[in-house]
Amino acid sequence: MMRTTVIASLLVAGLATLSQACSRVLWNTSGRSVLVGRNMDWLNAMAVDLYTLPRGKSYDGLTGPNTLRWTSKYGSLVAGSPAGAVDGINEKGLAVNMLWLGTSNFGKYDASKPSIGVGHWLQYQLDNFATVAEAVSYMKASPYQVVPGTFDELKSTVHLAMADATGDSAIIEMLDGKAHIHHGREFAVMTNDPPYDQQLANLKNYKPFGGTKPLPGTVEAADRFVRAASYLENLPKPTSDREGVAEILSVMRGVSQPYAPVNITEMRAGRPHTSPTRWRTVIDLTQKIYYYESTMSPNIIWVRLDSRDFTPKAGVRRLDLNGPEDPIGNCSGGFKPSKPFKVLKPELK
Repeated sequence: MMRTTVIASLLVAGLATLSQACSRVLWNTSGRSVLVGRNMDWLNAMAVDLYTLPRGKSYDGLTGPNTLRWTSKYGSLVAGSPAGAVDGINEKGLAVNMLWLGTSNFGKYDASKPSIGVGHWLQYQLDNFATVAEAVSYMKASPYQVVPGTFDELKSTVHLAMADATGDSAIIEMLDGKAHIHHGREFAVMTNDPPYDQQLANLKNYKPFGGTKPLPGTVEAADRFVRAASYLENLPKPTSDREGVAEILSVMRGVSQPYAPVNITEMRAGRPHTSPTRWRTVIDLTQKIYYYESTMSPNIIWVRLDSRDFTPKAGVRRLDLNGPEDPIGNCSGGFKPSKPFKVLKPELK
């Protein structure tokens, strides 16, 4: 949890005011299942479907002669968007969430370095690693370049949050062309700008994290970070797994953004905007259950990974979340054979 013992850098003046999309919270101290909640806030509907992807599937990072190529070791369940996988869990209980970070700097594309397009960055973790420690160790030992593209007229500047069934966590940001990694159970909350060091330092200004300021109330990413950390700090111990899911959902709803007009010109200029929450998820890493809630539907659905077939013969399968009828409840058996979802094309120049 985000306690006063969290290692934080000194406060950097002038926190960035970008309030670009999304919030993520890890609850690894409940005494029951390890849970991850996330909100997807975006300027348009960001329609997704849920996909199951098998072991043994081959991938290409789409970045030229030194692109990363791999065959998936583990099957996964992901939220597939027009930009690629933005949220998901693999069959070993590793969950990865992709969120916006306007101040990301991936560096100039270098064809001589191993690299991967940003649309495959999340999937690469799910396919190759069973734990956070494995993924972090690989990234440190074998660094590679992440190459962004353009999505909805915005450069795809993002960061990753990872968690596993042990409660371990990592936040990965690309700054100055290099990976900056915060690895440890204590890194439980992530929103957007400013970079993570500055978020942690800002947190120390507020109650109950050592400061005197009351909880902030805007939809700015830095304010959502503080509120999410405080809500998480004060959650009561759940008496059941169902109650635990309800509690983490209450945190995510408490840092959701309401529907409001979105000004794309302001966004490109680096000024705050009000992207509404489009959907949210809760991932039970212990029992491997994926919960999904659209803000356009009154229903929560869930998928149990232990009921899915991740063998190569199963192929890619899709659960349609955008049909004429709202899915509801346990949708583990609703997946149909499907083509893979599209992946954002990296920009190599």
